[in-house]
Amino acid sequence: VLYEASKQIVQTYEALHSRLQELKDIISGTVRVSTIYSLGLHALPPYIKRYLKSYPTVNVHVEYRRANQVYEDVFGNVVDIGLVAYPARDAKLEIIQLRKEPMVLICHPNHPLRKNKSVKVSAIAGQKFIAFEPDIPTRKAIDKVLREHGVQVVPVMEFDNVETVKRAVEIDAGISIVPETTVKQEVGKQTLAALPISDADLNRPLAAMHKKNKVLSTAMKQFVAMLKED
Repeated sequence: VLYEASKQIVQTYEALHSRLQELKDIISGTVRVSTIYSLGLHALPPYIKRYLKSYPTVNVHVEYRRANQVYEDVFGNVVDIGLVAYPARDAKLEIIQLRKEPMVLICHPNHPLRKNKSVKVSAIAGQKFIAFEPDIPTRKAIDKVLREHGVQVVPVMEFDNVETVKRAVEIDAGISIVPETTVKQEVGKQTLAALPISDADLNRPLAAMHKKNKVLSTAMKQFVAMLKED
């Protein structure tokens, strides 16, 4: 009880301070963000860098979480904004669509599939596959595409984050499907190969969310606006 009351006092103080700064035409305060790992570690940093350059008096606090935990953080008022892929509809949430992020097949540079410029879903059949854990929305979307194409893979490992998935593919334990933005560095270093999938819609929707009727500070509004920029 004391913790919750103290947290509310701090948030009220920060909101008041931010409002007073806005009256002076100064955008300040703290933006609390909860984000899934893949988005937070790879897609988000350039936006934060640009945002802080524009609003140097704002603090951005980022928590890296699993998808279900992001929703819990938003519902519990632990954060102001949640960032997820494949956003779930909920009457208590305001969903702000951002963009669609391409997904690619990744494999070891010496893998036989590497000789192709792109692959069809059927090429994945029978391959050893490094998957996300079953409750992760991106995993569910990949499974749906495989079912629609009648393709079965050989699951060998399951992980809850994209970084571990990539490490498993780098040691040639199997192939996987991940967001393209998450493997740019590895492709550049040639520790992974990335191939587009030509016959499936594997563009995952990204979204920001906050509780409905939540009053967003100017700092938060500007942060969301920047996320919507291409």
